[in-house]
Amino acid sequence: MLMDRIIGAFTFRKGVYAEVEKDTSFTTTAWAIVAVTALVNQISSFFAAQSASAAAADFLAETDLGALDMTVSPFNIISGTLVAVVAFAVGCFVVAWVGKTMFKADVTFEEVVRTMGLANVWGLVGLLGILFSFVPLLLCAISPLLFAASILSIAASAVAVKEALDLEWGQTIVTIIVAWVAIFIINFVVGGLLGVGSAVMSGLGL
Repeated sequence: MLMDRIIGAFTFRKGVYAEVEKDTSFTTTAWAIVAVTALVNQISSFFAAQSASAAAADFLAETDLGALDMTVSPFNIISGTLVAVVAFAVGCFVVAWVGKTMFKADVTFEEVVRTMGLANVWGLVGLLGILFSFVPLLLCAISPLLFAASILSIAASAVAVKEALDLEWGQTIVTIIVAWVAIFIINFVVGGLLGVGSAVMSGLGL
């Protein structure tokens, strides 16, 4: 059942978001998808940073410019994952609130979580980022795929929001824009605070 829905999300199968919107048992699964995809993308970023660090170290060794620390700690991965999940929750809350307040949509927070959570499966494409970290030559081939996946992820999220709110496309797009602003703010504020925490942890040698 879950794999069928994931495939449906990847193939934009008609009705898959309406199906999970009504399935209250899918709420926990939706949160799990969001957490896993957030973790995958944080790990992908970790490997990308490690590759960049190795390349920078080679360059600096050749130019005698000294050492450069570009390492990413496990704390960064965990905190980044938590920030992503919190941002998702805030985004879903704003989507539901704007939909109900501005457009009188008959929607609940949990319904948005279920549809948007399923749309988050596109975040699993971040696994490709981990792949090209081990094989840098694949970067040229995979980068267009990652870009295309990011576009399709946005499209899937839009379809998910529209399905949850049952609104016209114009109203759906306005709702999504407001939600994006909220997500940007939460990432900026919370990410900044956790950045300070990371610096403190690093200072303590953790």
